[in-house]
Amino acid sequence: MKKIRPRTPGQRARIKPDDSQITKGVKPLKSLLLSKKSKAGRAKWGRITIRHRGGGHKKKYRIIDFRQDKLNIPAVVRSIEYDPNRSAFIALVVYKDGEKRYI
Repeated sequence: MKKIRPRTPGQRARIKPDDSQITKGVKPLKSLLLSKKSKAGRAKWGRITIRHRGGGHKKKYRIIDFRQDKLNIPAVVRSIEYDPNRSAFIALVVYKDGEKRYI
């Protein structure tokens, strides 16, 4: 964790994750990506219901293995990556049988 220099009183106790542990220059696996359509303040019929939302950078959704149901199978963490859809980093895990998953 990295402590930042406080420029305002709200930043006095703020710490942010140290990104030196993130694997650099690795593209995410295409087999674990999904397209994510931005809804941006629109209701189910597509009309704008909340104003002033939208824009931003296009994101792909990473398929995360929340169940982690592969028990007693050895695995290796191949890389730690940034995920634009959540505040935590994700790890690419390669199991002994060759399957790859994000956790």
